[in-house]
Amino acid sequence: MLEYKTVEKESVAEFTEKKSRFIGYVRPVKTAEEAQNFIAQVRSKNREATHNVPAYALLENNIQRCSDDGEPSGTAGVPVLDVILKSEVKDVCVVVTRYFGGILLGAGGLVRAYSHASKIALDAGGIITMAPCVVLQVEADYSLYERIRIMLEENSANIEDCVFSDNVKIVFSIRDTRIDDISKKLTELSNGRYTFVKIGEKYAKV
Repeated sequence: MLEYKTVEKESVAEFTEKKSRFIGYVRPVKTAEEAQNFIAQVRSKNREATHNVPAYALLENNIQRCSDDGEPSGTAGVPVLDVILKSEVKDVCVVVTRYFGGILLGAGGLVRAYSHASKIALDAGGIITMAPCVVLQVEADYSLYERIRIMLEENSANIEDCVFSDNVKIVFSIRDTRIDDISKKLTELSNGRYTFVKIGEKYAKV
């Protein structure tokens, strides 16, 4: 499995060009169905808009789709998708909503406006790198919790859950290439009392 880039969160960004309002919506998605649901939500929210132009790119089967939604052919959906592809992001859906302001932008102006809306939407969503990671856990007493947490964060681990009971159970994801390093550091921190236990694998932010 390879690394890939995506957006971290759903977000919105907008700007105005010659009185036309362009709103870029972005959401991380995993399937075409999730993308279509997001597109339908944006359209429902903007029923009075002149156009709702969607584009998405998925990691699975390298699926790419876009639509001009009534704008002149090639001036809307393709530019939105092109920004996605040039940003090298996957598993992402962008919808650019346009409220026409009465002034025609021309083909070149439309391409620039839809491209810009796609770009600022992706920027607002925050582009991150996802990579294959191992999910590990460790149970430790409270006296070592803070030191273990700091050590994991300093070694680029993503702490995903902490369960506080008699002991503290820390669940985290990390690249497999870093496991040896953190295992040695855990042994030093705990004087050999604790070890990490592998509980799975997943794509995670790195």
